[in-house]
Amino acid sequence: MVGQQHATYDLRRLAAQIRLSATRMVAIQGFGYLGQALSSAEIFGVLFGGGLVRPGRDRFVLAPGHYVIALYAVAAAVGLLEPRELESYGKDGALLEAIGTERTPLVDLVCGSLGQGLSGAIGFALAAHLAGEERDIYAFLSDGEMQEGQTWEAAMFAAHNCHRMGRLVVVVDANSSQVDGPVPSVLPIEPLADKWRAFGWRALEVDGHDVDALSAALASRSDHSQPLVVIARTEIFGRMKSMPAGVDGHFIKLDPALERALIAELEAALA
Repeated sequence: MVGQQHATYDLRRLAAQIRLSATRMVAIQGFGYLGQALSSAEIFGVLFGGGLVRPGRDRFVLAPGHYVIALYAVAAAVGLLEPRELESYGKDGALLEAIGTERTPLVDLVCGSLGQGLSGAIGFALAAHLAGEERDIYAFLSDGEMQEGQTWEAAMFAAHNCHRMGRLVVVVDANSSQVDGPVPSVLPIEPLADKWRAFGWRALEVDGHDVDALSAALASRSDHSQPLVVIARTEIFGRMKSMPAGVDGHFIKLDPALERALIAELEAALA
């Protein structure tokens, strides 16, 4: 992670700015992973703009690499990345790749194959505990990953008392969207919170577009010894009114008319 900034921001405006920057990034190629940024804008805003993730000290794991667009957008908004870098998003040889890799800046681990992120985060948490380091570990997961067996093996390991995982926090963007369609139509995963609790975690469910609810849930980590998972219930288009029905939420084709509509709505929100 770069930088040492630890400020707090107007989180609703920050979420709108994340969506606006993401829209402009996707417009470079005319297609891309815009839905992921629209659904997770408040989550990334609270994590990086709400004073939770401390760059240079805490660890941040991004399990689904195609969500990296939201990380870039929030990083530019809070001073961890030069805003002009966003202009190269997804271009050949650019620092800011459309899907995160081992080259991705601003993150301690980004995974290409889904389902591996929690294991990596647990590794960071265990290493910090053994080294006596005062750092929190945050992992961002998608709900589609809950179909992966490795996620639940890792969850079981983390909840074992001897591993001291009280500083581990997982946030799940539960937007019910994956490449093959709505999550329930591919493989149902509910009741999600009850499953995490059965594996020994403290599980909270919140409206993932409510920055106050997200902030309160994530801030509660310090009060408990169990690892915490916050299931953020979101909508793939982030409740954008200008997004027409029938658009593929997982990978959007952004024509000029839709681009203009989204930008107008978001600029009005920031006015």
